[in-house]
Amino acid sequence: MMNRKHYIYILSCTLLVVLFSCKHGEGEYHSLHDKIEGESKNYHGTSLSSETYIDDIKTIEVTEGGHTFLIPERKSQIKSFACIECHTKPVGELKSKDAKKAHWDINLAHADGNTMNCATCHNGNDMNNLNTLTGNTVDFNSSYKLCSQCHSTQFEDWKGGAHGKRIGGWAPPRASFTCVNCHNPHSPSFETRWPSRFNTEQIDEAHEGLEH
Repeated sequence: MMNRKHYIYILSCTLLVVLFSCKHGEGEYHSLHDKIEGESKNYHGTSLSSETYIDDIKTIEVTEGGHTFLIPERKSQIKSFACIECHTKPVGELKSKDAKKAHWDINLAHADGNTMNCATCHNGNDMNNLNTLTGNTVDFNSSYKLCSQCHSTQFEDWKGGAHGKRIGGWAPPRASFTCVNCHNPHSPSFETRWPSRFNTEQIDEAHEGLEH
């Protein structure tokens, strides 16, 4: 049976071997946790980043409900912006003998006609901006503020990242699409379509060809 002095001697030697065998400078670590911590020092706690996936998207930073994240910049993507290039007068003063409206291709199917019309969101006196139901001015880049007036549940989910599409995954920096990046603001419901179907007929034909 090993005596106490012999046991202490072996334990001491083992500790010395462990202590002097550390090679952190050579990229060796005691455990997986130490390796993750060591390799992640230059990446703010993570070795991944979404920056490479959003380089080609012009973004702006917003803070909503304590959450700070990036969203796509929208005004530069609107082909006819600035609106005041055509809307030189308030909408009420604009008159045209042409029966064809300027925005003839827009079909407003967002709510009942008695509930919503163009002026519900567009500021008739300043077409370069939107307006809330109470008449507050909203920048086009912040159009989600209009959506939140009626769609409060979806807005709360979106702020926390549970609704909508993220750009580049979950790694920081967080970047998310806004309502209008996925929904047409004039007709927000997604069009119905048949689900994708696996073409069993072609598979059967190919299988028969192999048999022959």
